Amino acid sequence: MKAESLVVSAAINIGLAILILSLFSILKKQPFYAPVYYARRLSLGHRTDHQSFNFRRLLPELNWISRAVRVTEEEILDNCGLDVLVFVRLFKFGIRFFVVCSIVGVLVLLPLNYTGSTVPNTSSHSMDAFTISNISSGSDRLWVHFSFLCFVSCYGMYLLYKEYNDLLFKRVQQLCNRRSEPDQFTILVREIPLCNEHKTRGCSVDHFFSKHHPYSYESFQILYDGKHLDKLLCQAKFLTKKIEDLRHLSSTKKYSRNSSASDAWKYDAKIEKLEDMLQTLGCEIRRIQCRMTIEQKELPVAFVTFSSRWGAVLAAQSQQHTNPLLWITEVAPEPRDVIWQNLAIQYRHLPLYRIVIIVAASLLTIFFVIPVTAVQGIAKYDRLKKWFPPAMAVDLIPKLRSIITGYLPSAILNGCIYIVPFAMIGLARLAGYISRSKKDINACNMVFYFLVGNVFFLSLLSGSLLDQIGESFFHPKDIPNRLASAVSAQADFFMTYILTNGLAGFSLEILQPGLLLWDTLKSYTWDHGKKKHPYVYSLPYYRIIPFVALCMLIGIVYAVVSPLLLPFLVGYFLLGYAVFINQIENVYITTYETCGRYWPYIHHYIIVAIILMQVTTIGLFGLKAKPSASFSIIPLLVVTILFNEYCKIRFLPTFNQVSVQEAKKNDELDKKDGLMEENVRKALDAYSPPCLRPLDLGMEGTSSTKPFLSPA
Repeated sequence: MKAESLVVSAAINIGLAILILSLFSILKKQPFYAPVYYARRLSLGHRTDHQSFNFRRLLPELNWISRAVRVTEEEILDNCGLDVLVFVRLFKFGIRFFVVCSIVGVLVLLPLNYTGSTVPNTSSHSMDAFTISNISSGSDRLWVHFSFLCFVSCYGMYLLYKEYNDLLFKRVQQLCNRRSEPDQFTILVREIPLCNEHKTRGCSVDHFFSKHHPYSYESFQILYDGKHLDKLLCQAKFLTKKIEDLRHLSSTKKYSRNSSASDAWKYDAKIEKLEDMLQTLGCEIRRIQCRMTIEQKELPVAFVTFSSRWGAVLAAQSQQHTNPLLWITEVAPEPRDVIWQNLAIQYRHLPLYRIVIIVAASLLTIFFVIPVTAVQGIAKYDRLKKWFPPAMAVDLIPKLRSIITGYLPSAILNGCIYIVPFAMIGLARLAGYISRSKKDINACNMVFYFLVGNVFFLSLLSGSLLDQIGESFFHPKDIPNRLASAVSAQADFFMTYILTNGLAGFSLEILQPGLLLWDTLKSYTWDHGKKKHPYVYSLPYYRIIPFVALCMLIGIVYAVVSPLLLPFLVGYFLLGYAVFINQIENVYITTYETCGRYWPYIHHYIIVAIILMQVTTIGLFGLKAKPSASFSIIPLLVVTILFNEYCKIRFLPTFNQVSVQEAKKNDELDKKDGLMEENVRKALDAYSPPCLRPLDLGMEGTSSTKPFLSPA
């Protein structure tokens, strides 16, 4: 890629970002779009600031950026929880890391690379003059690169340790602050055998825990197989929605000048008929519920509540039976976090589900080889002309080549992989996870490794192969050297990728064009005249964290190879931080709280990036005829691996489990405040199965006001 192409890509992305952010700053001030841009505030009952018209509403402004600077971590923790704070700390980590690395890289390595060649640079890649490839083989300047590698690795590990230690303290404090939550008193028990005497599982649970946990066992909630109720419950919801729509039409007709009283009467008659149908359906649901309880259609799953956190922790983290496939216990997820239908899946079948998901994710990864290779074919335009002569027509239009090679490849790649997170979360739903948090974390992992395999490694390999194709056929023994030497040649492509993913991607995230168009279409068609409701969604960790982690990986791997890329990462994380502070405060809601369990996975992603940087640099120093520098990296690689193992021992267990010490401490605090009995009583009613919950179907003012059963 020529420098001109990089400039064109930067200009296009910056121009689009300014346009999109200006449009957002205007639309967010319009009350009509408040359900899109202030969904969280409206769902919490807060009012927006822009109620009356003034000309300032038509002018773009940057006050949302200044708000991102003023917000504190304590505000985020109190309003949104520790998971959201971990998400924000990822951006802060990137800012702190890449600001320091950029200063050192630009001031030290960049001049060193540019003046490092003893012969004129004849490479077709003009950006190579700023990379390590411009350093002459065997040059002692490579020891400066080795020193920078050590600095980047050690600084990264220092920040990781500091973050892990700080978040560990915040997790313990958050568990203490959330002492009233029912999941702290409750465990999930699976593979419950039948009672030998009464042939029921509920009786078996009560006997087992009364015998083996007599001092802390409180009660249990067995789960039932309510699949046959799903269809009826869906019908009840559909009828309720239809009644609400007809009531709205009826009230509209009554106050309309162009309609007669007979029209309103017809709607009232339809409403009465539907209410009768809903009443009949409710009776059928209650009858099935009673039959389900009498026939004991129990699942081998139960939520068991204890009178203390200490008892719940001991029961959740110990083996209950000599057969490890019976009486399997774990800490219960939050009630709002539970995926109830997945609890019906037998525990022994879960490994088969996971294997199928891994195979499906692997096939998806293989399928995406085609668009990624095609993107690299566009980026390697000079080689593409040789193998596909019609592509020479691009040269006939001035500046078109710069747009095609500079902007188009990264834009196409970002467009192709946009659907990947949604595909992976769909696969994770089929894997049988019992909570939304575990499902999202699993999808997050799958997306990250997909991006590393397809976007990073495949872009690197396909670009190298296209760049060296032909000669490699005649000299196959040189293929490894040619692939390694092309690592620095791909830096320009990743610069454009980060520009597109950051400037355009974050700008579209805050604008939400899809939801904006959907809201506009709905407001002027089938929902015209109806009260608008906010579009409430949870923060999509699985869609954001993997892409941010990939850009961090690219920046870390190329820190030594091409320091010119580092300032782009600083801008990427600054813009991302400002955008998502706005989204967290105004748009996304918190639907579950794991107290920071995302951080161990983020830590792992960054460690993978540091190790990959070290391995890549070993190969590069070897190609630069500096084997002593390559061997000197091996101790650093060992230290990084040992550091990661130490973090697993020191921090990870506390993120996965709750210590007996902290559980006992929180119990004592509750007893001191007189809240113990109230919190236990709250936990007893929190895990009622969905098919046993009452639901008000919105039939106020009719004879059918008795609540029915409700799905979650």
